[in-house]
Amino acid sequence: MKAEKAFLESGQEVEYLPEVIGEGGMKVVHFTSDRSSVVCFFKDKSAANDPERRKRLQAIVGKYNPTLDPKLGPYWKNLFCWPTGIVTKPELGVVAPAYPKTFFFGSGRFKGKEKQASWFTSPKLRRLLPEAEKGDWLRYLQICIRVARAIRRMHAAGLAHSDLSNKNVLVDPTTGGAVVIDIDSLVVPQLYPPDVLGTPGYIAPEVLTTQNLDLKDPKKVLPSRTTDQYALAVLIYEYLLTRHPLKGPKVNSTVSAEEDEYLSMGSKALWVENPSDTNNRPGNLKIPSSALGPYLADLFKKAFVDGLHHPENRPGADQWERALVRTVDLLVPCRGYSCEHKWFVFTGATRPDCPFCGTTFRGTMPVLNFYRQRRPGQFVSEGHRLVVWEHQRLYRWHVYDNAFAGESADRAPLGYFAFHGGRWFLVNQNSDSMSVMGSGPVPANGFVELKEGARIRLSEEQHGRLAVVQMVRS
Repeated sequence: MKAEKAFLESGQEVEYLPEVIGEGGMKVVHFTSDRSSVVCFFKDKSAANDPERRKRLQAIVGKYNPTLDPKLGPYWKNLFCWPTGIVTKPELGVVAPAYPKTFFFGSGRFKGKEKQASWFTSPKLRRLLPEAEKGDWLRYLQICIRVARAIRRMHAAGLAHSDLSNKNVLVDPTTGGAVVIDIDSLVVPQLYPPDVLGTPGYIAPEVLTTQNLDLKDPKKVLPSRTTDQYALAVLIYEYLLTRHPLKGPKVNSTVSAEEDEYLSMGSKALWVENPSDTNNRPGNLKIPSSALGPYLADLFKKAFVDGLHHPENRPGADQWERALVRTVDLLVPCRGYSCEHKWFVFTGATRPDCPFCGTTFRGTMPVLNFYRQRRPGQFVSEGHRLVVWEHQRLYRWHVYDNAFAGESADRAPLGYFAFHGGRWFLVNQNSDSMSVMGSGPVPANGFVELKEGARIRLSEEQHGRLAVVQMVRS
């Protein structure tokens, strides 16, 4: 197959294969000759003559491109499929990296297909997948963290995706990987309105309700940061609970299925778990969002009750990222032999049960309750806990109250937990100032037994936390 040439705005030439490998509503896609990248041509032939569209693409490829960051660029390349160049001939388009192989099914009847979220969040489709492709619940939490982090980075630059959905985020539950795609349609501040209103199921209610208004009508709502926040909440809810937050039994119109969908996702939208209005609650709602722990349960309420019809009340991507990271600290390994999820969240119950398979935790489980120092000798609770399991690691963001497990975090473990002879221990790997209050220091490579009520100063340095041990027995 003879390659053809595309000419970039930068003056470079790129060879691409004439075979179309993908086509959406706005673009047709070709592989470059070496298949490391793709060339995407816009279907709209007038796009090449639109100076505003060109300005937007220039801003996306250049000024707003996080993958060009000299320090963190490589990190962001793993979370975004960000365009690397603008094609000017033979048609207007962009060049972008090809998706990594992990985002394509490697086995089963769907081998070679892109790993869109719906394969994993739809119970019907999920049953068709090979077990090796499904991943466990920890991996879905990691997917959520990566998606929230990517959107947080985008919003921090003033950008909005405009079509955040299951189709524009590829996921890999075998590794916890996620990549946001279709970056060339971003809403850029002051430069260009959105090209699309979104994907059904992820369009914010206010956008759907005003979709038929004229573009110049001041009441018309277009995709923005707040509509991204709605779509992000929907994605996280689907990833973790394998259901849509608004699709319940309530019928809002008997005129037609289309009219009912329009109202149920728009002006009449009602969360299936709304605590004060249960009209949309399915009869088989087995696992409520409260089973995901306090941090996520609170944000789901803010997103789908407080913020469903009031966009200004929706949680930001940064809030989701922090809540998800802290939820990882509450995970308990499920001991159910046939449990597909393998993990569940410790919600504070005296008898921890896995909500997915019903297996009750048996044994002793230490929980560290974190306190920060307000002033010398005075500590206040942070409402932050760490559940301990065999070989669990202690990281910098656990030890210090000013550290966070973000993109630039130091991921070298400072300690680990071990179960030996029926007792639990914290081994200090890398701290010269860990101590047990009332007992003395814990030297580097030393250890301390975890007992009910023990008060461990994880570091005597500034911002070092106090951990109070709670022993959960079941």
